Amino acid sequence: MRHLLRYLGQRLYTMWAVFWFIVPFLLIYPAQSYFSRRPGGHKVVHALNRFWSKLSIAMWGMPVEVVRESSAPPPQPCVYVANHGSYVDIMLLFKTIPGFLNMMGKVSLARVPVWGPLFGRVYITVDRNSAVSRGRAMVAARRGLAAGKSIAVFAEGRISPTPGRELLPLLDGAFQVAIEAGVPLVPVGMPLNHMFMPDVEKDLRVRYHRLKIVFHPAIATAGLTLADIPALKERVAAQLTGDFLPEGARKPGPSTWRAPATVPDSTAQESLQRANS
Repeated sequence: MRHLLRYLGQRLYTMWAVFWFIVPFLLIYPAQSYFSRRPGGHKVVHALNRFWSKLSIAMWGMPVEVVRESSAPPPQPCVYVANHGSYVDIMLLFKTIPGFLNMMGKVSLARVPVWGPLFGRVYITVDRNSAVSRGRAMVAARRGLAAGKSIAVFAEGRISPTPGRELLPLLDGAFQVAIEAGVPLVPVGMPLNHMFMPDVEKDLRVRYHRLKIVFHPAIATAGLTLADIPALKERVAAQLTGDFLPEGARKPGPSTWRAPATVPDSTAQESLQRANS
């Protein structure tokens, strides 16, 4: 019975989370669609996205721990380099980073029905398998930084299959654009987002779980060259993996109303094998 009640609770919470994800978006969509097509309207769209993110996360009811390791405000502009473990990562960045934040995301985001075209018009999309697309994205990022717009990049390039436990190799793009623009890097760790909404193919899993985001001190890039990228990546990767927590080392499993099967420990298994031999 306990497992059945837990299963029903998870299903109800999933419905609640989906409701408060979709309804606020539908309410602001007409304004987003209008301003995304207007010159200078991108800041309005981003402000609406921040409102949407804050409202949804608040209604989900999860505690959100925000750790800022430096008392100084983040330099403007800068390149935020974040790990990627869940689709809720973007919303948490929108919620916690003030002002307009440019985003660099994979081109498939622009193909998401309804919301995707908005993302494609306001932010930067990149097909990492296309040299032409990568080049255009780098140019757009440099132009945004020159205009004073900070940018957030998921340097792993995609959602890690083992978030909270293993970081994918960081790609060069975020570090290259920061060095070429001469702006600081701010590593951002999000070690628990996948515990709330893991990336699982053909399945939607939502679990009530606390979230945490860590803003590390800015790393200056003035005077660095592209030859410094490997050392810079190693430094940032160490900071991001240092944010991992034991509770986030495994993705949550699928919901089930059945009690989990009891698996005998290794000692019992060895005794059973000896008895049968």
